[in-house]
Amino acid sequence: MECLGVSSAQNLQALSALLSAQQDDDDDDEESKNVTAFAQLGPGHIGPPPKKDKEVLTAFEKKNSKDIWSEEEVAEGSQYDDLADTRPQPEYEVILKQSVGTEDLFLGLSGKDPSSMCCEAMLVKIKLPDTKATDVVLDVKEKFLDLRTPKYKLGLHLPHPIHRQEGKAQFFSERDELEVTLLLKRSMDFINMQ
Repeated sequence: MECLGVSSAQNLQALSALLSAQQDDDDDDEESKNVTAFAQLGPGHIGPPPKKDKEVLTAFEKKNSKDIWSEEEVAEGSQYDDLADTRPQPEYEVILKQSVGTEDLFLGLSGKDPSSMCCEAMLVKIKLPDTKATDVVLDVKEKFLDLRTPKYKLGLHLPHPIHRQEGKAQFFSERDELEVTLLLKRSMDFINMQ
């Protein structure tokens, strides 16, 4: 049985040459030339050759698209940005917290691990130098924290959804720092928080 004019013995030789790391350069006869020609082909040679030039969308093609705008044109969190407001963003730190006891730490009875999947709360520490607690306006949504003071503004997209009614905030005037503790809302809480 022949396949594309090459016998099955030649196919086996070509496959052997493809799979082996060593190639014999001593054989110069016609059969070895055919084998090396076939052995140079690989899985990347199946199908049409790849396009070398990237396709560039013209304005006409964008205009005919059903999309109103592309993802690159919309800034992340742009609905909270106020371009006329030039107040700087304060320094902040987001820390995930777990409640662990000795049975968790030494015995591993509850199945908790140090990963973020087992965290119950999120602590956001915000440095607010030269600010009084009465000047702070804080609005917490399920996935966004909005903080405004006369000198600073912070619009922070939270890494996990939270229970917005169950959080607490505390201002430490000696450190000029606001600590906001937020309880995480997870879809698999019944598995993670046992």
